[in-house]
Amino acid sequence: MHFLEAIILGLVQGLTEFLPISSSAHLRILGEFLPGAEDPGAAFTAITQIGTEAAVVVFFWRDIVRIVGRWFRSLVGRVPRNDPDARMGWLIIVGTIPIVVLGLLFQDQIETVFRSMWLIAGMLIFFGVLLGIADLVGAKRRKLQDITVGHGVIFGFAQALALIPGVSRSGGTITAGLFLGYERAAAARYAFLLAIPAVFGSGFYQLFKSAGEQGPYTLVETGAATVVAFVVALGVIAVFMKWISRRSFLPFVVYRVALGTVLLVLLSLGVIQPY
Repeated sequence: MHFLEAIILGLVQGLTEFLPISSSAHLRILGEFLPGAEDPGAAFTAITQIGTEAAVVVFFWRDIVRIVGRWFRSLVGRVPRNDPDARMGWLIIVGTIPIVVLGLLFQDQIETVFRSMWLIAGMLIFFGVLLGIADLVGAKRRKLQDITVGHGVIFGFAQALALIPGVSRSGGTITAGLFLGYERAAAARYAFLLAIPAVFGSGFYQLFKSAGEQGPYTLVETGAATVVAFVVALGVIAVFMKWISRRSFLPFVVYRVALGTVLLVLLSLGVIQPY
């Protein structure tokens, strides 16, 4: 049963990682309703995100190779420092710093108090409403090449908020981008690229850390969930990028608020426990 549960969680991880609805919140909530009724844990979530992030690398492979290549060449003067791809390399580095620093500072809280169901419900609702407001009032004129260092830092802090389940890595970053006036597709594209170093770093750190520990799922079960997440995420990225180029985030806003409200009701009735 544990292996089947891990596969189901991997499926949900792949479905929700790139949608602005918080994959970590969904894994945390789903864990309460599986036969084992157990929190999958921050380590399981971080490791399975390696699979979804590998899907980002495959989907944006040409962009990544170009950005990395031109960034390295800019270091030795073979490419101008203001080259768009070289700049993007620096912007990804700058935007990654906040989540690295805050992730190390609040590591204990990430694995404990941040996983409270009350907090997750509140974050789902609050950041869902915030996403709706940003999508409504954002100018949506700025493109990917318009990102400045200052905006990169803001994007980075928005991504760091996803250390709290319920915020959503893509949702927080896209919300910041919309408030800054970026097009939906531009904000999403930068959000996906920005997540690569943070997710891989966190995932492999947790993989190394949990090698000698016994969590809810074995490394084999977690590995199977990671593979499932990778396969599912590939399809989700393609669909999501097409969706946001033509439509608003309203369905995701409604879903987040509805899920958060249901969660609050279940907690109030004692159907599920906060921890």
